[in-house]
Amino acid sequence: MPRVSEAHLAARREQILDAATRCFLRNGFHQTSMQDVIKEAGLSVGAFYRYFDSKAELIRAIAEEKVGSILTTLEQLLAEEPPPPLPVAFAELLAQVDHNLGAEGPVRIAVQVWGEAAYDPAFAELVGNIYVRIRTRATALAVRMRDAGELRPDADPEAVATVIMGLVQGYIIQQVLAGRVGRETYLAGISALIGRYGAGDAHEAD
Repeated sequence: MPRVSEAHLAARREQILDAATRCFLRNGFHQTSMQDVIKEAGLSVGAFYRYFDSKAELIRAIAEEKVGSILTTLEQLLAEEPPPPLPVAFAELLAQVDHNLGAEGPVRIAVQVWGEAAYDPAFAELVGNIYVRIRTRATALAVRMRDAGELRPDADPEAVATVIMGLVQGYIIQQVLAGRVGRETYLAGISALIGRYGAGDAHEAD
């Protein structure tokens, strides 16, 4: 038999992940069976199980490959010379969120994963590992911004990275669960906060 190419295997795997994403978004993780995903993907049982053995493995792959897409944006920001101002970085990150926010977008899967992580240790570990990777890159970006004068000289890069992640997550929550919020409105709020407590002189909060 002719050997199946790596490109074909990768395309088939992506086909399955896309089908699983659609199923999970329609019915949630618990109400979706492996048979539902197999039917959605249009594959035989044998062909499907060549790629994934369980629903948990499917969810893990979706989280790492699709939800982790924010890593790509952070890598691009890290590669810029000079590093971008913080408002520009936020604009790029939120644009990436909006790009993946459609009816079948992976951002909506992220919210489901967060909910599962609250009580399922396996999900908690998965989310924790992804956050470590994101926080590491966000911290490196904050270091470059501080060194370029875009942040206060005494800014703690890890603290900045933590807040960057929190603000991006807050945007996702508001977009998915609390009704759509305009990106420009959200960015205007961030810029107002940065303008008061960012690279300029420190001001004590009242």
